Amino acid sequence: MHLIHVYGKKYERGSNWSEPEVLELLQIWSDVPVQTELVTCLRNQHVFNRIASTLRQKGINRTGDQCREKIKKLKLEYKQKTLRSARYYELMERAQSNRSAATSGSTLPLWGGTVTNQVTGLQGSEAPGQPPRAGEILEIKTEVMSSDDEAVGPPEMLYEFGPVDEDDEAGAAEHKHAGPNTEENTEMDGEQGNTHVICSPSDCSDQNMTGSSGAGVSPATAPIVMRDGGSHGDQVGGSGSFHQRKRRRVGRGGDGVLSNALAGYLSWQQTAEERFLALEEVRMQQEAQAEERREQQEERRAKQERDHEFRLMSMLTKVLSSSRGMEDQSASTRREMLPVPSTSQTYLLPNSAKAVPSMLWGDQKAQYSPYLSRRGNSMRLHQGILQEGYNQYHANVHDENSNPHGIINLGTSENKLCFDLLQKRLMRPDMLQIDPAMLQYPDWKGHSFLREEVAKFLSDYCRSPKPLKPKNVVVMNGCGSLFSALAATLCDPEDAILIPSPFYGVITEDVGLYSSVKLHHVPLYSQPTGSDVRPFQLTVEKLENSLKEAKKEGLNIKALILLNPHNPLGEVYSSEEMISFLEFAKMHKLHVIVDEIYMLSVFNETDTFRSVLSLDGLPDPQRTHIIWGVSKDFAMSGMRVGMVYSENRDLVQALDQLGCFHGVPGPTQYQMAQLLRDRDWLNSEFLPENRQRLREAHSFMTEELKKLDIPFLHRSAGFFIWADLSKYLSEKTFAEELFLWRCFLKHKVLLSCGQAFSCVSPGWFRIIFTDQLHKLKLGVQRIKNALEGLQGSSVLERQCTTSDERDDSLGTARREDTKTIDECKEQTLKTSSVQTKLDTVHIKTEPVSLADENFTVINGQSDIRSESLDSLIGTLRQQIHTSDWLEKHKPELAAGQDPTQLDVFTDLLDKARK
Repeated sequence: MHLIHVYGKKYERGSNWSEPEVLELLQIWSDVPVQTELVTCLRNQHVFNRIASTLRQKGINRTGDQCREKIKKLKLEYKQKTLRSARYYELMERAQSNRSAATSGSTLPLWGGTVTNQVTGLQGSEAPGQPPRAGEILEIKTEVMSSDDEAVGPPEMLYEFGPVDEDDEAGAAEHKHAGPNTEENTEMDGEQGNTHVICSPSDCSDQNMTGSSGAGVSPATAPIVMRDGGSHGDQVGGSGSFHQRKRRRVGRGGDGVLSNALAGYLSWQQTAEERFLALEEVRMQQEAQAEERREQQEERRAKQERDHEFRLMSMLTKVLSSSRGMEDQSASTRREMLPVPSTSQTYLLPNSAKAVPSMLWGDQKAQYSPYLSRRGNSMRLHQGILQEGYNQYHANVHDENSNPHGIINLGTSENKLCFDLLQKRLMRPDMLQIDPAMLQYPDWKGHSFLREEVAKFLSDYCRSPKPLKPKNVVVMNGCGSLFSALAATLCDPEDAILIPSPFYGVITEDVGLYSSVKLHHVPLYSQPTGSDVRPFQLTVEKLENSLKEAKKEGLNIKALILLNPHNPLGEVYSSEEMISFLEFAKMHKLHVIVDEIYMLSVFNETDTFRSVLSLDGLPDPQRTHIIWGVSKDFAMSGMRVGMVYSENRDLVQALDQLGCFHGVPGPTQYQMAQLLRDRDWLNSEFLPENRQRLREAHSFMTEELKKLDIPFLHRSAGFFIWADLSKYLSEKTFAEELFLWRCFLKHKVLLSCGQAFSCVSPGWFRIIFTDQLHKLKLGVQRIKNALEGLQGSSVLERQCTTSDERDDSLGTARREDTKTIDECKEQTLKTSSVQTKLDTVHIKTEPVSLADENFTVINGQSDIRSESLDSLIGTLRQQIHTSDWLEKHKPELAAGQDPTQLDVFTDLLDKARK
């Protein structure tokens, strides 16, 4: 008869297995009886069906195929050492040991009980625990299966190999006359003298025998015996008991052929299993790689769509801003037509015999460069107000002898009061030593001798309760590099950092150009609100509110930046305030970057500065990082040496990796170490004299501002005064503030306007006072002239001044700024048409960015200028016409969907194509 096996899918998966289900499966599968039956049986599907049945009794509804597939997967993960739980490893190792015991043990426990290897007629005695031979395993299996078959009842074919023993025939005759319940067999005659071997096809089917690679004997060539439960026993007599013959046959060693066959089959089964595991491992790896490729392709596609949508929205934004820019252009005509830098423009400055070139270097053009990436073009074209003013100053630096009409710089925070002290100290012989180590690659965190001196210096001047450790110090080429490196190591691209505004504006570029990290402002107002007791006061409540707003906007806030002493406010925060800010950061798990670069520039003896390093214990030392440098306190901004102290070893290691990009030259490090080590010079000469000169310069500037009736914040730290010039604005807008800033530039004095520091109140300016007295006097005089000319002039007078500037640009002689109305009548008639437009001008109230007034739209390699609103609209139409975004996102109608919705979309697509 043929045996038919019916299976479902070859790899039946089912739902995902939970951890308790996997543990139950492994508990059952790893038991000794189960492992024994898996070792001894040729087909194991029934074993897994029983495992599934046991699981169903425990409330886990799984099939035998699902159990088998899960066990295969767990074996593979065990081999790869990727199991998720230590408990899984324990159970897999238990199964391995039980499997070994089942293979080598003399007693073979099966599913429902234990069958002892009772073999009679053995030659000699075997010691207990001796592993049975393969023939014994086959005999035991045959016996059990034969018993099961007899219980079931259907007849089956038995194969007999070799002659029948006389003892066997005698035993068979006795067994025949023993009674009606005795097992009866009918045997076909074979050769005399050969050993009988009888096996059931239910145990060794044709398929299994074929799988033994020919090691067995084909049933076709063997004598066949039919057994049908006793019906044939009456026809042939003299047949012995089936079980007795088997036991005697094992003792005589006549099972060699089948033993070899079974051993060969088990070896083949193990090889096949290993091969299957290897193939399964390869298949899983291929699936993982395919999934990774698919995710990358999906990410690239989404990025391309986002970029395309961003370009379209940017063009729409430029169209709107261009319409407002036309109004601003009309307004700028009223303000003496001060132009914005471009490739075809020059700065028309008053009292100048020639025009100053635009702020672009060399033949650089404000357009997209095909040689740079988008990020590179963004860096190249990026220029804030502080950078523009600084570039104008360097293009026209004031010099008493060579350029007396150059720009006085009261906008860049530099200490120019102590050059004589520094020159004398830096020229000493001990500063000129050169060792081989200084000319070789250093430790990227800084030479050890410098970091040791920095740790001692900060311990003393920050009044740390315990000595600071040199291993926590990292030295780089300036605090700007430190901000950039900290943003890269603490934040991911598009993350954000909280910072109270106003603040030193260059920090925006420090954290954004390389790392694409944003700053989320905590606005501080000039008028005290709520519980504030002073202008621009920072409180924990304001920090909390800004953090909530950032989360609503979807920003991921990673850190908080605190400036103490503050730039540009000059504020010195107390220890209590700093502790409250640090506690806020700890509560929200934020890093705190504390910039204390002005800590030794507090010149009023009544004001006390306390570093966060002086606190007895930081609330969160692993997330608190302190920055200091020599640019301000040592009046050496050109030396480019800054340092950060952090107890976070992971951060120090990460900064070490970036040190090769921001390293300080060896000789410079040696000079800095010498200065920090010379405490006598610092404490007795430099620091006292520096504070005295700061005090005197600050006193002079404050007295001059009082004479001009200009309100300001009276603080005693830093190099600057935060002054309120809002009363000189015709309207309280940032456009008017920018116009006033340009007016100062026109009068050859550089200040820094509030919007460069992200101040929320228009009209505030930062005025630097740390310069030589004669330059301060000249700078104050030019400020006075600019304010007087602005306050006393009318719109017509400003237009006349514009005419004068145009004459100056043609090479006419220098003339005074003010003109009488009679002298400007002719020019007024010429500009009457412009005056008509001024009646309807609306000034923007938002901060004005120089980049917004002259922009380029990048599409591939093209450069599209915003020369007019019509050209932008035409360009936008061309972009939509050539775009396939609408085509890609064309919707498909679902069942029962209104077709008119698709028609509307199709009409929109057709209109865009026209």
